[in-house]
Amino acid sequence: MSEQNQKLIERRREIIARLKAELIKRLNLPFQPDDLHEDVALLGSGLGLDSLDALEIVLCVENTFGVKIADDNIAVLRSINTLVDFVMEQKPNGGAS
Repeated sequence: MSEQNQKLIERRREIIARLKAELIKRLNLPFQPDDLHEDVALLGSGLGLDSLDALEIVLCVENTFGVKIADDNIAVLRSINTLVDFVMEQKPNGGAS
């Protein structure tokens, strides 16, 4: 594996860990970070979060990573992985603000 790929993987892991910790804290979720699978649906039948939680997720991601999620870009709220993909696309040279 190339050094560049290793750095991307490590960066992704760091963003996932930070995002999970922030979501658990802000949404007062009864989970540990390792309990949250990256592909579980955040809204609806997955974690059972609602539209108010969705707004809190948007604010969390925007404030934590310094990105802006457009009102019509609800698809990024599908899972932790889709949020991480979005952050990495928006901040290709660094995931934190």
